[in-house]
Amino acid sequence: MTDSTPQGELFPRPLVPDGTAVVNERCVVRTQDGHRIVIVASIPLWHYEEGDAMAEAYAMVSLVEQGWADQNDVARAFACSARTLRRHQRRFEEGGLAALGRAAGCPKGTARLAPSRATLIGDLRAQGVSHRGIASRVGVTERAVRKSLRRMGWGLSDPAQGTLALDAGGADPNLSASRSHPGESHAPTSGDRVAVGALPPLVTNAVVEPEPSADPNLSALAWPAALRDSDGIDPANRTFDRLMAYLGLLDDAAPLFRAGSRVPGAGVLLAVPSLLASGVLDCAREVYGGIGPAFYGLRTTIVSLLLMALLRIRRPEGLKEHSPQDLGRILGLDRAPEVKTLRRKLVRLGALNGAARFSRALALRRVAVRGATMGFLYVDGHVRVYHGRHTIPKAHVARMRIAMSGTTDYWVNDTEGDPLFVVTAEANAGLVKMLPPILEEVRALVGERRVTMVFDRGGFSPKLFVDLIAAGFDVLTYRKGKSARVPRRSFKDHTGTHRAQEVTYSLADQEVRLLKGRLRMRQVTRRMPDGHQTPILTSRRDLSTFEVAHRMFARWQQENFFKYLREEYALDALTEYATEPDDAQREVPNPRWRDADIRLREARAKLANLQTEYGRAALANAESRRRTMRGFKIAQGAVLGRKIREGVKRCKDLEARRASIPRRVPVGRAVQAEVVKLAAEKKHLTNILKMVAYQAESDLVAGVSPHYKRARHEGRTLIQSALRSAADLAVTKTQLRVTLAPLSSPHRTCAIRALCERLNDADVRFPGTELTLRFDVAGPQVPRKADTR
Repeated sequence: MTDSTPQGELFPRPLVPDGTAVVNERCVVRTQDGHRIVIVASIPLWHYEEGDAMAEAYAMVSLVEQGWADQNDVARAFACSARTLRRHQRRFEEGGLAALGRAAGCPKGTARLAPSRATLIGDLRAQGVSHRGIASRVGVTERAVRKSLRRMGWGLSDPAQGTLALDAGGADPNLSASRSHPGESHAPTSGDRVAVGALPPLVTNAVVEPEPSADPNLSALAWPAALRDSDGIDPANRTFDRLMAYLGLLDDAAPLFRAGSRVPGAGVLLAVPSLLASGVLDCAREVYGGIGPAFYGLRTTIVSLLLMALLRIRRPEGLKEHSPQDLGRILGLDRAPEVKTLRRKLVRLGALNGAARFSRALALRRVAVRGATMGFLYVDGHVRVYHGRHTIPKAHVARMRIAMSGTTDYWVNDTEGDPLFVVTAEANAGLVKMLPPILEEVRALVGERRVTMVFDRGGFSPKLFVDLIAAGFDVLTYRKGKSARVPRRSFKDHTGTHRAQEVTYSLADQEVRLLKGRLRMRQVTRRMPDGHQTPILTSRRDLSTFEVAHRMFARWQQENFFKYLREEYALDALTEYATEPDDAQREVPNPRWRDADIRLREARAKLANLQTEYGRAALANAESRRRTMRGFKIAQGAVLGRKIREGVKRCKDLEARRASIPRRVPVGRAVQAEVVKLAAEKKHLTNILKMVAYQAESDLVAGVSPHYKRARHEGRTLIQSALRSAADLAVTKTQLRVTLAPLSSPHRTCAIRALCERLNDADVRFPGTELTLRFDVAGPQVPRKADTR
């Protein structure tokens, strides 16, 4: 007979009393009659009233800190999140028990503003006042204004609140969707991504029509006429432009300036006339066209990078140290592009692969304007040292006197030392190999004009000189290698003027023959007071002896240019860490041959030491003991003779082994890692923009030189101070007035004021606007005299 009575559990679970929360097998929390007790291993450790937040937080922290319970178990037992418990732990570590009390700030859910102020904020926003304007009137921060408006429903995605329901896939992924506000007119077109019924009834019939502009730099779609022509526009709130860019209707936001005093860094606007004179924006538009619908379009991106360089913001990461709002006021925007945005713009420009065409277009414009400075062109290489993890070719770094991984850029500078263009060498090719393609580029720029190329010993090659002279170029360089010393009686003192200073050289002029007499060149040798001689070779016979030496020694201005750009413009900084495949069939020195050569040289050195010791023993041989050489050989043959014979045999074997190894092999066989090189496109582009910024700085130095005595030594320092100084901005219908703060001394202020007068004569408009730039310096007018020295 079967028993139908259910069988109980073998080990019944203990019943948990009401009000008890089990933390783990050792810890429980009991709540009864408004009190709470925490028990650990049957020992009550904490007792407090229910609702005592500080005591409860201390109990939770203690359970975790003393290792009695896990963080998640404690949080579950006390009905809170693990994040809250971690926050209690952090507060307890920083401020002790007192820090576990009520957190600083307004309690959650409590309104921060009085009801009357909240109502005032809503009324002002309904009138179209910006967040910043509301904050200044009410006396609170912009953040408080935004939170108050959000509580009143302005930020909800409810069609009744007048908010556009936008498609998630914007035209520019770098931009966030902007919200519309009551009082602004928006109208969808056929290409707009606006949900049906998303527009409030008051704005569905508004029409936005783009107005054509004579200036091609202006936005494709600027502010609507009703807003653009009114005086109520707040340039600090560009919500409408950001919305149009999101919808794909705006290629670049038009600059809208607002008046202000002591705007940080506004002195950099002094460089705008020189930048526009270089044609950088026109060339960029010809080469790149555009970078797609965006609030920060091509013009804004180029201008931002140029002004950043002049403000010594050396790389995009440097924007973190500057206020986007302050930089935006200089650009005519509500805020300047920040790090990630600017990097994305560089990625887009780099993807177009237009840096080489951009560089040539700028160089052609500069040759057309400054053709007189192209008679002598200086060529030199600069190695950008690389410290990353990729294996890239090495190059000799002259300033460090060591071979290091890096990339070699060859710069071509004009007679005044200003850069003309730059090319990056493949696999750190030497100057002898790079001169032919560089001269092809020079010929494309200057036409059939005969140009003298000045370079250092790295380009010395008599065979190359023959080809260069046949191609219509003249050569000026140092002579490399050993040459006969010139007799002292051949030197004469030659005096000339260099940059308003009298210079004297001790020089000897003579004709020399190279390539076994096939190449005749002129050699000018300089003798130093200590007797050192420096021979200079040139194909120019029409120049005076002094001018040959002067033109050659002026090459140091290019070295100073590299040093200045490294320190002031971060020339060596990487723009990106990306790499690209390199030619795996490119031949490089064979590491096996190098190792065999090292072993051979070591064997030869040991053999030479043995032979020296053998000769020393023969010299010290006493004839009374060994009267003949035969006897000496017999005596030394067991030790030194045997070692010398073994050394000779080892050297012959190593020579045969080295001869069987190819001296050069493809780089793919020489290295184990993937054959790569640093991506060059974006770096080339940023180099070009830094070059344009340096040229603009040089133009400003030239403009201030007649009015500043120490312009040769301190001209760039003066211009830097002026560019980074604060300035007052005043905006009229036709002008943007920039009034710089006085400089550190009256004579420096007078020099910059004279520069401002010269810039005002150019009548330059800020790019993208119809506003003519007008410059001045605050402070009383002081009579000045032009410095003619």
